[in-house]
Amino acid sequence: MSHGKLWGGRFNESAADAMEALSRSVHFDWRLAPYDLRGSIAHAHILESAGLLTPAESQSIVEELTLMITQYHEGVLVPESSDEDVHGALERILVERLGEAGGKLRAGRSRNDQVVTDFRLFLRDAAAQIVVQLTDLADAFISQAEKHVQVAAPGFTHLQHAQPVSLGHEIAKHAHALLRDIDRLQDWDKRAAYSPLGAGALAGSALELDPKRSALELGFTDAVANSIDAVSDRDFAAEAAFVFALVGVHLSRIGEEWCLYASKEFGWVNLADAYSTGSSIMPQKKNPDVAELARGKSGRLIGNVVTILTMLKGLPFAYNRDLQEDKEPLFDSLDTLNVLLPAITGMIQTSTFNVDVISRSAPTGYSLATEIADWLVVRGMAFSIAHEVAGACVRQCEASGIDLGQLSDAELAQINPKLTPEVRQVLHVDGAIAGRSRFGGTAPAAVSLQIAALKSETSRTRAWAELKLASTL
Repeated sequence: MSHGKLWGGRFNESAADAMEALSRSVHFDWRLAPYDLRGSIAHAHILESAGLLTPAESQSIVEELTLMITQYHEGVLVPESSDEDVHGALERILVERLGEAGGKLRAGRSRNDQVVTDFRLFLRDAAAQIVVQLTDLADAFISQAEKHVQVAAPGFTHLQHAQPVSLGHEIAKHAHALLRDIDRLQDWDKRAAYSPLGAGALAGSALELDPKRSALELGFTDAVANSIDAVSDRDFAAEAAFVFALVGVHLSRIGEEWCLYASKEFGWVNLADAYSTGSSIMPQKKNPDVAELARGKSGRLIGNVVTILTMLKGLPFAYNRDLQEDKEPLFDSLDTLNVLLPAITGMIQTSTFNVDVISRSAPTGYSLATEIADWLVVRGMAFSIAHEVAGACVRQCEASGIDLGQLSDAELAQINPKLTPEVRQVLHVDGAIAGRSRFGGTAPAAVSLQIAALKSETSRTRAWAELKLASTL
């Protein structure tokens, strides 16, 4: 066997330097080491139960592997430049320490089932950690929403004033999107919770091994039912990359809104100095770089999905070396989210809303026109006609340079006889917001119920993630 490699017996020549450089993955897959060691411990137990390791051999191997996990986290356990990948590096170290007994651990498994087992274990832990951070961000939105339930704000469609809403309602929408992301990761975890260990290179093992037992020891629900599928499937990787990309899209939307909010034109939000940057030439600048980077980094998260799907789309039969390219895109997505999510959470937590500015703008842009249409509908008019009447009111106001509430009795009657002076009773922001009190509506009472439900949901998701992480390395 070549030093730091798990193959080489049938070759007469050493690999060319270019081949070595292309083939080497230990520089990025070393982060899988603790998961590879966990899998090796479970495999040692299986080999012992099959009579392929003596109890003494199994005990010494497990003790050494456990020590290696500790040394990895301490930064003491490191690969050498001659190691091809994480699997070869760890076997080399084990054989150096235990001699021939360390080499016995390879029986009944292949790098093909080993690496995908490691990757599933790694991603399940990583996803739980992302759930914690998404929950932190959702809680930051919920806290801001709760503070601003009673604040009136303009609602927007097409970036134009639409209808008045509770500012708390506007803010809380982001918590719902983040909780959907969390739900996707929890649902994904159910499909990722199947162990490929025992599939070997592709055909399973002729040795008396029990894949289901090792699956349970490693925290999986069961073993993968088809050994070929076990080593070739990367649906779990593609699906995780998609969820991370969708998180990125949601963060990008948040970033876009906060860029607008913090602009002088909006003036809705003051950003904390700790989550802003300045200019190298313009001393007055206070830039929303966290928000902008949230937009920018969504591109790489989306690109990583495309990378994985493109890599997978033409692979025949069982394992192909192309699958080495599954890890770096996901590592990048996770690294990106792990640096981005805390910064966005801090930005949201420390944002100060200029409620006077926001409230003053709530009725502008004729945002109460729908109230006129609804008022007419209650009095028996078809909405299609009421819509035209309300539009005529806006047209008259634009021509006269006045607001809806300033239309005279004569002007109202001229637009439509059913527009009596009583219509002015609905032309105020608080009433327009309070009237939308049904489930999901923007009335403060409805928003308060929504926030209570959101708090309950984030408590549940945090508990789920903490339970998952309680057994991590």
